[in-house]
Amino acid sequence: LTSTDAPMAANSDILTLNPLGSGQEVGRSCHILNYKGKSVMLDCGVHPGMTGMDALPFIDTVDLASIDAVLITHFHLDHCGALPYLLQKTTFKGRCFMTHATKAIYRITLGDYIKVAKFGGGSKAHQLFTEEDLDRSMEKIEVIDLHEEKVVAGIRFASYTAGHVLGACMFMVDIDGVKTLYTGDFSCQEDRHLRAAEMPPVKPDVLISEATFGTQILESRKERESKFTSMVHEIVSRGGRVLIPASSLGPVQELMLILDEYWEAHRDLHDIPVYYASPMAQKCMAVYQTFVAGMNERIQQQMAVSNPFVFKHISNLKGIEHLDDIGPCVVLASPGMLQSGMSRELFERWCPEAKNGCIIAGYSVEGTLANQILSQPEQITALNGDKLAMRLQVCSVSFAAHTDFKQTSAFVKSLQPPHLVLVHGEKHGMNKLKSAIERQFESENRNIEVHTPRNTETITLQFRRGKTVKVVGRLAHKRPKSSEIISGVLVKRNFNYLLVAPEDLSEFIGFSPAHLTQKTALHYSQSIQLLLFNLR
Repeated sequence: LTSTDAPMAANSDILTLNPLGSGQEVGRSCHILNYKGKSVMLDCGVHPGMTGMDALPFIDTVDLASIDAVLITHFHLDHCGALPYLLQKTTFKGRCFMTHATKAIYRITLGDYIKVAKFGGGSKAHQLFTEEDLDRSMEKIEVIDLHEEKVVAGIRFASYTAGHVLGACMFMVDIDGVKTLYTGDFSCQEDRHLRAAEMPPVKPDVLISEATFGTQILESRKERESKFTSMVHEIVSRGGRVLIPASSLGPVQELMLILDEYWEAHRDLHDIPVYYASPMAQKCMAVYQTFVAGMNERIQQQMAVSNPFVFKHISNLKGIEHLDDIGPCVVLASPGMLQSGMSRELFERWCPEAKNGCIIAGYSVEGTLANQILSQPEQITALNGDKLAMRLQVCSVSFAAHTDFKQTSAFVKSLQPPHLVLVHGEKHGMNKLKSAIERQFESENRNIEVHTPRNTETITLQFRRGKTVKVVGRLAHKRPKSSEIISGVLVKRNFNYLLVAPEDLSEFIGFSPAHLTQKTALHYSQSIQLLLFNLR
């Protein structure tokens, strides 16, 4: 394939955005932003419903060597799962940034992914990357604090709280004065342990926003918690077992806080065990305790008294062998999409019995078993190819920490960007969201262009910016007269233009002027009087 996304010329007024993943889909988030000859990759994830090379974003359609930086918003696989491949297996030579918490959890989640994802049907020859690749990628990752501004190759970017999961951030990218805000996954509602997404202090020219829930309006948090705990209570009361598929980090911590509080308040449940089944359980909890400063005030105040993540009624489950010998129980197991691992194994064991239940508490991507069972099929296909009867009860209540329509539309309305690009959503829901936002802005006599690009479909936007030259150094000491001509050396530093006296070059650009004197010698054999006569 030939590159379709080479960086635009440095003097071009055209900004392009090319989604290599999560364009009219959820999964493998990856976007290429180009402007003024600069190129930034926003996230680099894998598709949770695919394996091997098929799970990658369409990175083979761009010149990876021309990308200046990759910015990772959070540790979920659909946003960072392809990063080791990018950093170790491609021509990408740019820099990579994420928050401190994201880097710590990235190592844990990607390590688990290597073990349980079964790339390419389990063949090592088809694995995307190895443990060694993952370790080497860690060496290349740089960290950024919230609200810190970095500059790479003239590209300015800063990070802001996104909610969603611990360490998640939004990035504001500024290239020659044109500002693009990429939300990644975000939530404008504070939950039991995380702050809500913050509103950036400056308005962007382009807003790239997730559209996961489209025009859905979620129930209130109180209603969802009540619905969730009622489902769990009902299933265990009839002697059933409850499976809650959830990733090892993120919403699962929220669910455990809810369950532990509920169990404490209901003495009739004290004999029914609740398990957190993850091979990474202890590592995950250690990370959460380390980065408590990234959580909300409620958790920080509670941490001063006792650790809220040391649960009284929830214990770690290292293996599932002894579960056949016990009665009703609740198990939170990864991964959340039921594609493999412990959650898939438990689901296949428990799905034939009607007394059991499975609660989908997060967003389920199309093409995954978690999404498939929502329609309550009569049977499923096991990982070994066998057909299994599916009689257990399947329920759904979302704690996915994505914005719903109310949150998304309010966020867009506050920022009032001239251009909105919707990503990370299914096509139908995304188009409905586009129409709803356009109607909202039209009713208020405001202008907005809303884009919903497919994967590899390039969005082209034009921004005309006047050039300003700043006079500095000794040239700026004297106020010029009207129509006076000022001469100096024009210096371009990234996207700034300076007019500098030659004598000041060393101060402003680190160059020291040098003077060269050249003398020419000629052989002359006649008299000096003859030479002087001819020179006159």
